[in-house]
Amino acid sequence: MSEELKDTEKDLSSGDEPTETEKDLPPVDESTEKDLRSDDKLTEKDLRSPFKSEISEASEQGMADCYQCGKCSAGCPMVDYMDLMPNAVMRNVQLGLRERVLGCKTIWMCVSCETCSSRCPQEIDIARIMDTLREVSLQSGKVNPEMKDITCFHELFLRSVRKKGRLDEAGIVINFKTRRPRHLFEDMVTGLQMVAKGKLPFIPHKIKKRSEVEQIFKK
Repeated sequence: MSEELKDTEKDLSSGDEPTETEKDLPPVDESTEKDLRSDDKLTEKDLRSPFKSEISEASEQGMADCYQCGKCSAGCPMVDYMDLMPNAVMRNVQLGLRERVLGCKTIWMCVSCETCSSRCPQEIDIARIMDTLREVSLQSGKVNPEMKDITCFHELFLRSVRKKGRLDEAGIVINFKTRRPRHLFEDMVTGLQMVAKGKLPFIPHKIKKRSEVEQIFKK
């Protein structure tokens, strides 16, 4: 074989070997790679879906502004408990994958700490988008069945604020444990200690102008 052919063969094969920089990079997590590679499930129906516009309008956020930098996922304290990373949720909304997004656990594991919103270089309020997705998921009946405890508490929390203008801790605890009896005796000791110290009043404090809070919910 001529020297020229040997050099060409060497050049072609050298691309298969990782560089020193590539060797230092951490391996790509398979679940993360799968989340981001959602294009393989796209259909023509998804591409024509008004889902992105629906969420953009409801949340008043520009979904198209997200360019997948991943800062939201990198800073999220709950990412270990999510089935889709926050940036993967954003990408799936962009692609119109309604069923996948509304049925995921991520939107319910989000604790609205707003770390993602504060870190976003595009100034997208991702926490607000997550909240919008929760409401749409409830309204459309697409909630992940494994999230029943969280959705139950979510409903009771909002009902308490809407009805009384503030949180009725004791009322929420009683209603939650009544609806989800398998949690009936959990935190019993802690609850009694809080009652003894006056931290869990059975009669909630009233606020003025509760009708104004009701108007906020109607909007």
